[in-house]
Amino acid sequence: MFHFHQKFVPLPINMNREVNNNIYTYQANMRRVIFTILLTLITLQLSSQAPADNKNQRYFDINKNVDIFNSVVRELDLFYVDSIEVNNLIQNSIRNMLTRLDPYTEYYAEENMTDLQFMTTGEYGGVGAIISYNNGQVIINEPYEGLPADKMGLKAGDAILEIDGNDMRKSSVKEVSDKLKGTPGTSLELTILRPGEEKERRVKITREKIEVDPITYSGVSSDKIGYLHFGSFTTRSADRVKRTIQDLKEEGATSLILDLRGNGGGILDEAVDVVNLFVPKGEEIVSTKGKVKQWDRTYLTRNQPLDEIIPIVVLIDTGSASASEIVAGGLQDLDRAVIVGNRSFGKGLVQTPRDLPYGGNIKITTSKYYIPSGRCIQALDYSRRNPDGSVARVPDSLTNLFQTRNGREVRDGGGITPDITIPQPTGGTIAYYLMTDNVIFDYVTEWVQQHKEIAPPHQFRLSGGDYEVFKEFVKNKNFEYDQLSEHSLQQLKAMMEFEGYMDVAKEEFAALEAKLHANLDRDLELFKEDISSMIESEIVQRFYYKKGVLLHQLSSDKVYDKAVEILRDPEIYQSILHPRPEKVPPATKLKERLENQYS
Repeated sequence: MFHFHQKFVPLPINMNREVNNNIYTYQANMRRVIFTILLTLITLQLSSQAPADNKNQRYFDINKNVDIFNSVVRELDLFYVDSIEVNNLIQNSIRNMLTRLDPYTEYYAEENMTDLQFMTTGEYGGVGAIISYNNGQVIINEPYEGLPADKMGLKAGDAILEIDGNDMRKSSVKEVSDKLKGTPGTSLELTILRPGEEKERRVKITREKIEVDPITYSGVSSDKIGYLHFGSFTTRSADRVKRTIQDLKEEGATSLILDLRGNGGGILDEAVDVVNLFVPKGEEIVSTKGKVKQWDRTYLTRNQPLDEIIPIVVLIDTGSASASEIVAGGLQDLDRAVIVGNRSFGKGLVQTPRDLPYGGNIKITTSKYYIPSGRCIQALDYSRRNPDGSVARVPDSLTNLFQTRNGREVRDGGGITPDITIPQPTGGTIAYYLMTDNVIFDYVTEWVQQHKEIAPPHQFRLSGGDYEVFKEFVKNKNFEYDQLSEHSLQQLKAMMEFEGYMDVAKEEFAALEAKLHANLDRDLELFKEDISSMIESEIVQRFYYKKGVLLHQLSSDKVYDKAVEILRDPEIYQSILHPRPEKVPPATKLKERLENQYS
């Protein structure tokens, strides 16, 4: 607060009127100046207090609600009619709260920190097998090639009965998983029951540091096209990709197919380093922007590239997300690769892990990322949910236009759209239910017991006779499934009855209902191709692991075939990355004009 003091000196009586008027004018002006200064100071003070007041109110609201939550838990623990499991109750409450934000902000309690570690590093201590729940028990779903479970002869379908003498017959998948994991070098004894056998087996396994290789498969075709499928962006995965590409080039590869289909992403820095293999040092690949401006970052390539000129085709699909989209989008924006496949998932959000008390951690969405053209490919706006809580995809009409370095048009707000899109065939829901209900898994388990070997992955095909046996297997399982179209039809029926249209369209509706009603015999034959493909992949996996499944799928892969076609023809490849302006005629037309002009 400022205080102003004025001292007025008496003037002589004989001073003329003009002087007196000047004095009065001066005093009036001074009062106006003082008033203006005071008003400015008050305004500044109020404006500085407003954010502080809002901040204090926010802290008060947070503390109030935390206090309410604590009180509710305390009252439930003291007075609820049944005993409650406090840990489960609170942790589920935390997870339910986080799901209202987005699917990627997640809480990890101390006992689940190995899951977070595996996501970021691809490493854990264990036996190296995927387990699942089937027919009321936990089973081995897939042993990883060359890891402890595989080396000790465990097979898909083996039921886990005991671990170190502890009964696991009624345990959950998580409980069994926690028992299997442990410090590398320690041992455990499994009691298993193999399908088709009556006698239990006991297997002693030594845990190892399990590191899942991000490269599923790599190889060079006869036309010198190098191929690698890259599964995840974990710690040091970019180095693994670099070594693989060097090996492919030594084997004679003169062009590359980088398959990112099904790659759900991972560490952002690893994605930048993968792009850096093909673009010069100092290129901006991605920038992140969030609420905390001090955390905003721009990621530049830091190293000399491995190869700046080798032709590249990147394969993506709806399962390519996050770091995969940074690689595909970065190479597209810089016109360094042709993108083929289907539109990617559209995850333009970045998560940052933050430590919590008692050994826990929370992975928080802290920013959005923007690739070289300036676009953000996030497809869903989780801050603007529909009344039912669902989140809609950004319509293409509301997306914004950007340009690649060569002036090609690309858009934001919906994943990475390939330069060449190959439509994905849509199968029936019956194939999905046959897989999720483990019907295909159980059939293959029996099939493998009767077949000791199969043809190489790229040649193996399920015979027509085997498929007929599978159809009978499904019927004997009393398999039932729901159809989305049938559910929608019932909703339509209720709406038609409500609006009074049922009488006038009764016959037409009955005919449609008969067509859409689930018919097992019809659907097993109608979707035979999709179902046979799933069965083949499951069989190949039992004999040749994930690498074999990939080779089997590539043998009839239209997306892969298109990539090969592009790389075989340099003119097609260059025409995609360097499109000719619309008003410039083709080279053949220009040649004809010149010949006519100077003939």
